[in-house]
Amino acid sequence: RIVEVLIHDNLINDFKVSVNHAGVNVKKVSKVQNRNYLFVELDISPNAKIGPCPIVLTKGAEKKSYDFEIKKRKRSDDRILGIDPSDMIYLIMPDRFANGDEENDSVAEMNQKGIARDKVFFRHGGDLQGIIDKLDYLEDLGVTTLWLNPVQENNELYESYHGYAVTDHYNIDARFGDNALYVKLADELHKRGMKLVMDIIHNHVGSQHWFIQDLPSEDWIHQFDEYRQTTYRAPTHMDPYASKADKSLMVDGWFDTHMPDLNQQNKHLATYLTQNNIWWVEYAGLDAYRIDTYAYPDAEFTSDWGKAMQLEYPQLGLFGETWVHGSAIQAQFTQNNNLRKGYNSHLPAVTDFQLYYAISDALSKEQGWTDGIAKIYYTLAKDFLYEDPYRNVTFLDNHDLARFYTQVGEDLSKFKSGISFLMTMRGIPMLYYGTECLFTGEGGGAFGEAGRIDFPGGWKDDKVNKFTKEGRTEKEEEVFSFIKKIANYRKNTPALHTGKLMQFVPENNIYVYFRYDKEKTVMVIMNSSAESQKVETSRYAERLDGFNMAKDVISDEILKSIEEIEIEGNSVRVLEVGFR
Repeated sequence: RIVEVLIHDNLINDFKVSVNHAGVNVKKVSKVQNRNYLFVELDISPNAKIGPCPIVLTKGAEKKSYDFEIKKRKRSDDRILGIDPSDMIYLIMPDRFANGDEENDSVAEMNQKGIARDKVFFRHGGDLQGIIDKLDYLEDLGVTTLWLNPVQENNELYESYHGYAVTDHYNIDARFGDNALYVKLADELHKRGMKLVMDIIHNHVGSQHWFIQDLPSEDWIHQFDEYRQTTYRAPTHMDPYASKADKSLMVDGWFDTHMPDLNQQNKHLATYLTQNNIWWVEYAGLDAYRIDTYAYPDAEFTSDWGKAMQLEYPQLGLFGETWVHGSAIQAQFTQNNNLRKGYNSHLPAVTDFQLYYAISDALSKEQGWTDGIAKIYYTLAKDFLYEDPYRNVTFLDNHDLARFYTQVGEDLSKFKSGISFLMTMRGIPMLYYGTECLFTGEGGGAFGEAGRIDFPGGWKDDKVNKFTKEGRTEKEEEVFSFIKKIANYRKNTPALHTGKLMQFVPENNIYVYFRYDKEKTVMVIMNSSAESQKVETSRYAERLDGFNMAKDVISDEILKSIEEIEIEGNSVRVLEVGFR
């Protein structure tokens, strides 16, 4: 195994490097533009001695020693579980979920100190211990997997609560806890048969990152005479008519003024990022990575990275954020699709923004030829673009979007329709924290921060605790129970994980699809009109042949006849069909 160690110290590039450890040899030492850096390749044999392995630098009589350790691998086939369509992911913004340790609310060494819960851009005090304290709640809801917005150190001067401005890749932010507590979270999840997804960013870092403050070389980041922002135009990757200037600015432009854009074409940086990601899987027993801003880094790097990660951990889950427009554009970021000549991303899955757009359309517009509920049909009809669309992560909102309840105008019927669709459609569903309690808000990031609210009851002085039935309003409890029931039904119904999907062309604002395997058939009817309708089922005989009754998964109502099924306006019925 070859491992490249980055050493950062004052004026060290003319020092001689040595290691005196059984099974470890210095293979290569690389110097860069900045004399404060050395990149040391170590050749570590499988039989290398476990224990401290100091790296020694000498220059004449001067001597420096750096701690390095060979550790026994913890990896086993059942430690890294991966993710699959049997999972339901729950996305948490750690700073806004629960404060389990008030001692870390303010850390003297950090640039931004203290908490201010009345200010949206400040820290609010949520942490890893708070999440650990709420695992019973999450498991009861039907959650199988936690995805946390980035928890690595974000020691920015301001507005770093969200985690996307990393300043130390190897350490958990002290205001969330520490590395050992993160491992404890992973272990506690695994004890419950649950999983952990780490959110990582290859495209950029925070401006206060130690290697930004002292760049190893000018080409470590993309630099311009004046600030240049990315175009955010992902199609330039595959557009056969794209200009070189547009292609370059898309990947080289900065995401934001305080987020320097990394140049993954620098081989030392590329190695640093990849090794860090391998290290976290090994150290914490991670089950999956969600890769932020996946469309923006160098495509050759992301391809090499995906291949390396899957070779090292075949069972590891990987899905990239592809906030793009158009099914073909999105699909080209996934592996083995032969859509882009000479390119394979080696990325199994993406966040399915196209299906998000489609369900949003279905719940807000009248059916047209391709609009409204028909957009779901057309989007799914393009699933042939993917190697396996069942691996895609589906969602109704996230930390960058308006809260789903807000999107549907706080219409409870439409809200339940969206949840029913999410829980019965192909893919791996993701629920944003607080959705089960009807959280509202207009969005996140550049679109406002109103959706990134504190979970009431996560702080000891909160007057209301929505983690308990007593703390929820009647309507919130109705929704919590609704989501809990359908999420747990999904968890226990393989037909909704790996079962086949058959959809029928929407007619008169009615869209019908089936999920089925040899054991069960689930019929889903979506009515996007405001009026109740009676659905004649003879059209669906291809899937209903032989079945003559059904059970409503939510209400437990038994339908003794299914020749005609009534459905209320702006609603979805989930029916397990069977025989009398």
